[in-house]
Amino acid sequence: MNKTVLTTICYIEKDGKTLMLYRNKKKNDVHEGKYVGIGGKFEFGETPEECIIREIKEETGLTVNSLRYHGLISFPKFANDDNWYMFIFSCRDFEGEVPEDRLDDCPEGRLLWVDNDKVMDLNMWDGDRVFLEWVATKKVFNAKIEYEDGELKRYNVDFY
Repeated sequence: MNKTVLTTICYIEKDGKTLMLYRNKKKNDVHEGKYVGIGGKFEFGETPEECIIREIKEETGLTVNSLRYHGLISFPKFANDDNWYMFIFSCRDFEGEVPEDRLDDCPEGRLLWVDNDKVMDLNMWDGDRVFLEWVATKKVFNAKIEYEDGELKRYNVDFY
């Protein structure tokens, strides 16, 4: 039976770098071998903001002071024929430092600060490259990105 999966993602920036997560630790991870922003799935009753703030704390140890909301993307039949919805944020206002031992000790993979001009060179989902361009416009968006067998097939977006 197909279900709806609610997720969040955040691109944390500091000193011209973005914190990325290389996914290489979870079994049966649809993102294995890819670089992604920080985020994860909702827990029952959470708002998108509560989810991303919790995920950032769990994965990085950082405390969010404020977020910028960028948009919502639907991914029909993304994994196991489930429909995923992802709320996208960025953050430049946070407290703390990612401890050196935390960089390799995140439960989902390896954390690393990547120069902003090198982020697009990483092995990531093709759709991530597309929506990161939308994030850069500073407009709020609503989009649909469709994959078939892990390959980007089509997308559309509305800006507000």
